Amino acid sequence: MGFLGSVAKRGGMFAAPRIGKIAPGLTSGFLERVLSRAIAGTGPFDSATTVAGKALSGAGGDVDRAVEALIRSHTRLSGAQGFVTNIGGLVTMVVSVPANVTGLVMVQLRLHAAIAHLYGHDLDDLDVHAAVLTTLLGHDQTERLVRKGELPGNARWLVKGADHGPETVERVAAQVAATLVGFLGGKQLATMVGKRIPLFGGVVGAASDARATKRLGRDAARDLPRADRVAHVG
Repeated sequence: MGFLGSVAKRGGMFAAPRIGKIAPGLTSGFLERVLSRAIAGTGPFDSATTVAGKALSGAGGDVDRAVEALIRSHTRLSGAQGFVTNIGGLVTMVVSVPANVTGLVMVQLRLHAAIAHLYGHDLDDLDVHAAVLTTLLGHDQTERLVRKGELPGNARWLVKGADHGPETVERVAAQVAATLVGFLGGKQLATMVGKRIPLFGGVVGAASDARATKRLGRDAARDLPRADRVAHVG
């Protein structure tokens, strides 16, 4: 079962009633707004194209090396924001969880959008938006939902072929949001006891967010197809 699984079992009695309150604003509209900000940037948070360009320049124009650099940098960033938003332990738990969700989703969406840009995709294209949203679920979960008919297709299908339109983006965003709420419920149960201990709660949040970002980044790099023309330095 492992330590976190054991903790979740012991902590389920007090944690379960809070699952519905983990991220009450996590809806399709929320995801679309966060994706727009992740792509365009906001304040000191650089745009997806800006971080992609810097990574590509640092990699000497090698797209694969640039993607690996982006995954490493965003893994570090997600771990840092997880620590900051979880640092208060039980005292700030109710306030910090939504902030953690928003920050983590924005970091991961920017990473995946930057990868899509490096692969030559237009980040103004709604089909690309839908493809990037599916990558929040990871490869295995996306394929399961496609087989069940709950998603219209995977990232490759969404960016290849016909123009699917805004309805597809809305459908994808709604399904991704619903799935993520379930994921977050499980994550909350697994880390609730840790979050009741100041400082240790920050370690749990940082470690889990960083692991998730690294895994999802690698899945996105595999699942997003390359366009006919990839990004280049200059």
